[in-house]
Amino acid sequence: MRIDVVTLFPEFIAQCAGFGVVGRAQERGLLRLQGWNPRDHAEGGYRRVDDRPFGGGPGMVMMIEPLRACLAAARAADATPAPVVYLSPQGGPLTQAKVRELAARPRLILLCGRYEGVDERLLAAEVDEEISIGDYVLSGGELPAAVLIDAVARLQDGALNDAESAAQDSFEGDGLLDCPHYTHPARHELGEVPAVLRSGDHAAIARWRRQQSLGRTWLRRPDLLDEAALSKADRALLEAFRQAQEGEGGR
Repeated sequence: MRIDVVTLFPEFIAQCAGFGVVGRAQERGLLRLQGWNPRDHAEGGYRRVDDRPFGGGPGMVMMIEPLRACLAAARAADATPAPVVYLSPQGGPLTQAKVRELAARPRLILLCGRYEGVDERLLAAEVDEEISIGDYVLSGGELPAAVLIDAVARLQDGALNDAESAAQDSFEGDGLLDCPHYTHPARHELGEVPAVLRSGDHAAIARWRRQQSLGRTWLRRPDLLDEAALSKADRALLEAFRQAQEGEGGR
């Protein structure tokens, strides 16, 4: 997969992507990442990329021509067609389903805004999709771009040392939250690892993990839980979890 990032701070993107799973994906040839700076395509001695907004108001707006030329250069660097994604708080949410969709593409071009944003005419003409990582405002699109890159990179075949890790993540499969995880030591002043995980009974462990996944989703993200679509076995596990919670609350 190739990802081109149009940003005033390409070095920031390169640093964020140089570690962990994303760095390993690049080392293994699974991901190619390149930054493009609109200032390299701006005219004049100051290489301006922004100007004051029409109608007045605070802040600056990124100009059409430097961004347009930069996007054209990014497109021309590879013959593979690529959608242009603008990282924006006004975009659709970045969900795991959207991540899977993007990760399946051979190429993406990410556009990072700054200041008050980008001239709307450029967005209408050049951008295929706007994506948001949450209902809050950041100084620019670089952090959202880094988040998106990390999310899609880890889904590339071979990026993770154990491909099963991605399949068990929160929001994967049926969209539930992940179950709790523990490691050594089994006994610690902060508590003990649940006995079922030390039992060696793989069927019991699978049931416990499924129940914990259902229960955590019910407690923390009930909006993700479609109880009507649950199997009879899942509903029984969830009901037992609820009863256990009520029992603990009544103590």
